[in-house]
Parts: sequence; C-alpha cells; structure tokens
Amino acid sequence: MNQIYGPTSGIAPIRDVAPGGSAGTSGASGFMDSLKSAIGKVNDTQVEAGRAVGDLMTGETQDLHRTMVALQQADVSFQLMMQIRNKLVTAYEEIQRMQM
Repeated sequence: MNQIYGPTSGIAPIRDVAPGGSAGTSGASGFMDSLKSAIGKVNDTQVEAGRAVGDLMTGETQDLHRTMVALQQADVSFQLMMQIRNKLVTAYEEIQRMQM
C-alpha cells in the first residue's frame, strides 16, 4: 500500500487542452466534471471524518490517532476547496471587469 493520502490525493489531474481545438463546451464540461469530482472528494472526506468521530464517541473504536488524522484531512481539504473557490470568484470578477 504505497498510496499517499492528503487533501489532493483523490483529485484527478487536469487534462491538457489540444492546441487549436475547440475549448468551448467540451472544455467547460470537462472543467465542471473535474470541479464536481473534487467537491465530491471533499464531501467524502468530511463524511469519513464524521463517521470516525461517531465511532470514537460510541466506543466502536479506540483509535484516537486515526480519528484526529481524519479530522485534519477533512479540515485541510475543506480549506483547499475554499481557497480554490476564492480564486475562481476572483477570476470571474476580473473577467467581468474586462468586459466593461
């Protein structure tokens, strides 16, 4: 098991856009699919952390270390998602200003 776990471990790499190709709907849908997938992974991490806390509280597990790691992963992945959202909003606002 040589798998690295972290806030970006489940995020698929972004595919290259072919030069001269149509970056219209297929590019936008690819971006949306990647974004939805990343948000889904963050949600999965949050659910897993909640489950780990629930298991610890009900006594199903005594592994405090694994619970704390799950909580930290959920926190870091959520912070990363929020920073990406902030960058997207900033880029959108900049594009809006350029059109005026």
